[in-house]
Amino acid sequence: MINYPNGSKPKKQTTKVPSKRKNITKSAANRGMALEKLISAANDYYLMHDIALFTKRPTPINVVKIDYAKGAKITNAYFEKQSTTDFNGVYKNRYFDFEAKSTRLKTSFPLNNIYEHQITHLENVIRHGGIAFFIVEFTAFDEYYVLSAADVIDFYRNGDRKSIPYASFKEKGVLVRLGLNPVLDYLPAVIKLFNL
Repeated sequence: MINYPNGSKPKKQTTKVPSKRKNITKSAANRGMALEKLISAANDYYLMHDIALFTKRPTPINVVKIDYAKGAKITNAYFEKQSTTDFNGVYKNRYFDFEAKSTRLKTSFPLNNIYEHQITHLENVIRHGGIAFFIVEFTAFDEYYVLSAADVIDFYRNGDRKSIPYASFKEKGVLVRLGLNPVLDYLPAVIKLFNL
């Protein structure tokens, strides 16, 4: 048996089987954070290879109290205003603005996952000539689609449903092909969708 350098013996390894229930109770925010991490990794790749510049937009907060005894830790803060979308940036002299969303549903994407101020912001981006879109993850299928914000806005403003059917993503959106580096290489899907 091999011991650690300090002479102690390694602890017995136990294999834990992940609980399916744990995944089911995962909050929408946590699902969204996993998607945002994949997008941020792709953004890092695009920047490193001088392809494009996309960044995560920070949520504006107002700091009320800082605890300097714990290394300048924020202990009290509040959101200054509603954030707009998750990401923005530049590719080939064009401004891009987009939102990342995730759903566990198999048949549709609920529109109540999108806020009125986000729709208004994306309408402004489109009016000023920017490229606006959504990256939507269907976790049940492990699929990611790029759908233009104009299509989402149309469903939001004019649709008779409270969701966008999964079939509409297949028809109007572009499936993001998963790869190795980056895993979620979404830019080719955006280029195809907008004929860039």
